[in-house]
Amino acid sequence: MEIRTRVNQQDPYSPDDGARDFQAPQPTRYGAYEEHQQFPTCARHPDQVSYVRCGRCARPTCGQCQIPLEVGMICTDCYRQATGKNYHQEQRKARGGVWANYPVTMVLIVLNLLIYAAQVILPGATVLQHLAFNGQYVQYTDEWWRMLTAGFVHSQSNIAHVGMNMFTLYLFGQALEPLMGRVKYLLTYLLAILGGSLAVLMIAPTATVVGASGGVFGLFGALLVLTKLRGGNTRSLATLIAINFAFGLIFPNISWEGHLGGLIAGALVAYLLQLINKKPAVHR
Repeated sequence: MEIRTRVNQQDPYSPDDGARDFQAPQPTRYGAYEEHQQFPTCARHPDQVSYVRCGRCARPTCGQCQIPLEVGMICTDCYRQATGKNYHQEQRKARGGVWANYPVTMVLIVLNLLIYAAQVILPGATVLQHLAFNGQYVQYTDEWWRMLTAGFVHSQSNIAHVGMNMFTLYLFGQALEPLMGRVKYLLTYLLAILGGSLAVLMIAPTATVVGASGGVFGLFGALLVLTKLRGGNTRSLATLIAINFAFGLIFPNISWEGHLGGLIAGALVAYLLQLINKKPAVHR
């Protein structure tokens, strides 16, 4: 009743004033109204006449500013005040698809696929020779960048290798990229690849390894840690990680060392980033 009283004082054309007091404006030719006549207009768009009011602040709200709820409607200003979010930006983001919502993940996938295409197109094993990682070779040549580039090349003879890695990256990227933020997510992925290569260097220095699975296992570890820190149930995720790691122990030509190093690195980076986020600010 208090809101209704306030609204009626501000707006002489409120329907609550009663039919006997309400004088409908008379249209001039072609349905236009005279400029001096007053109508309730949207608070954000004064040129838009609206008799629809926000259910929270009771201001007139045009169609552009109306946000439908399960019961009633509120304006964009009230939505932002209540949720801290911009409704229209959220809607544009939702319509943007995977490129708008998970740009880092999609760029990583496209980059891996382009490099794989180059592997297939170029003669011999040209790309592998320049990007693959071998611990002993790197120690003699000082080509330490191979520890990172090895995570972007795959077996030329087995398309399932790149296919499964990219599919898993796509699935877990959708969960982690919005959760961590683009920069921290990319940092975690790249450091996980380095962690996988470091584990290979320490455990199997004579092995030549390629593939994004070190980075993918890093995402496994990061999601496991973040879920645990937030009080979530990690049983299903831990089981999935154990099964995938067991494949590397059972089947030949799979670098379980790279998987282990990536898993540990991803979990450690995610944990450290979470500690940094929680560190209290120092006031001077």
